[in-house]
Amino acid sequence: MEGKIDNRIAEYRKLRGITQEELAGIVYVSRQTIISLENGKYIASLPLAHKLAQYFDTTIEELFLFHDPMDQAQKEDLK
Repeated sequence: MEGKIDNRIAEYRKLRGITQEELAGIVYVSRQTIISLENGKYIASLPLAHKLAQYFDTTIEELFLFHDPMDQAQKEDLK
């Protein structure tokens, strides 16, 4: 079973007061890529994740949230 990756791109973008199109221009991707990222339909490549984290002055780990199903299974085993 694969893990799930969520992100906080829309949250950080809105805090900066910029549009999806503006963010796309800043990190050199299409607006559609930003839309797909924000909607969870696309997972960023490592270089893109790095660019986004740098722009938002945060870490990749803070911007992208990985949910590992094994972590949940291990927690259940401990009960």
